[in-house]
Amino acid sequence: MMLLLRIAATHVRNRLRQTIVSTLGVALGVGFSIAMASLMEGSQRDFVATLIEAIPHVQIRDEKRSPAEQPASLIYDAVQFNGLRPREDLRGIHNPVEALASLRDWVGGSLAQQLNGQAVLRYSGQDIGITLVGVMPRQELEVSKIGDDMREGAFEEIQTISNGLVLGDKAAERLGAELGETVTLTSANGVAKRFKIVGTFHTGVTTSDEGLAYANLKAVQILLEKPDIINSISVKLDDISQANEVAARAERQLGYKAVSWEEANEGLMEAFLVRNIIMYTVVGAILVVAGFGIFNIVSTIVHEKAKDIAILKSLGFPETDIQQIFILEGLVIGVMGAIVGCALGFGLSSYLASIKFEFTTNVEMTRLPIHFSASHYFIACVLALFSSGTAGYIPARKAARLNPVDIIRGAT
Repeated sequence: MMLLLRIAATHVRNRLRQTIVSTLGVALGVGFSIAMASLMEGSQRDFVATLIEAIPHVQIRDEKRSPAEQPASLIYDAVQFNGLRPREDLRGIHNPVEALASLRDWVGGSLAQQLNGQAVLRYSGQDIGITLVGVMPRQELEVSKIGDDMREGAFEEIQTISNGLVLGDKAAERLGAELGETVTLTSANGVAKRFKIVGTFHTGVTTSDEGLAYANLKAVQILLEKPDIINSISVKLDDISQANEVAARAERQLGYKAVSWEEANEGLMEAFLVRNIIMYTVVGAILVVAGFGIFNIVSTIVHEKAKDIAILKSLGFPETDIQQIFILEGLVIGVMGAIVGCALGFGLSSYLASIKFEFTTNVEMTRLPIHFSASHYFIACVLALFSSGTAGYIPARKAARLNPVDIIRGAT
């Protein structure tokens, strides 16, 4: 094998210019594929991390995954019912203390209860519709990043001030209200209650900054006329990989619909999968193009070394050895290109990671999200060697089948 490798190396070295060009083609393919993979996976990981921080890992809602069976259908064997009046029942998770206690026994993470409802916010003759969220501040800070989004005041003041209200900064601007001002909230049932603005937040999401407000849970329960009722439980897990299992067990235990962050963003995860497939397809196409350069140089060597092939065959070299020589030539170029390409890919990734972007103060990302992973280098090198080996195999078969008698007679 060492003899075959030395012969292959000699052939490649004799055509130095073409070898360098082919090697650079493979190196550019490997380098840019590594940089592109690092950038795309980095952006995906950064987006998922931001998404996970912004939403609960598991959300338990006051609804059923499948519609409840009508009580009348349990008694009467009928196809259709008409004129039935539903029983008056406040929708929500009743007895939340018991529900939270049953979850804390086995859930590894933080829990927070919420009561969401629609209300009209009035100040200085102006009205806007908002989504009012009743929370226990300490619990909410453990499961969400609202504390990091605060611009004025402190979120914890909702706990100390019973009628405290934390409002999105865009909503406060629309109303012309400032910190410490008193506003009026009116529920859909016509119940009105005065609240004091104790803080403003900015999430960067317009719908939240313009239409979301937080208040103490008890105050919201009074406003919405839902005493001792909540309509959602947010769970922040210590291990996010258990989100689906926790959601399934919580749903069986409480009977309410529990949705993990993966289920809630299933379409997004599928989009990431499709994007990764496209990325590796493009990477493969780049390396296939680089393989044509190797195919060209090995084919040229086969043509020029026809007499050498005849001599080797006349000395007793079998066809498999002849074939291996030219496959090794392609692999030698591929290995050199892969080594240079890995260095190039690392350099490009490092340079992209160092680029700074100047945005407004509301945007946190100032650098490109680059993820360095050994798997990117491994996959790119494997694809490069596969492309190189394939490009060398086709002319190698031709070389192995040459008839030494015809070559010596000049029939080539």
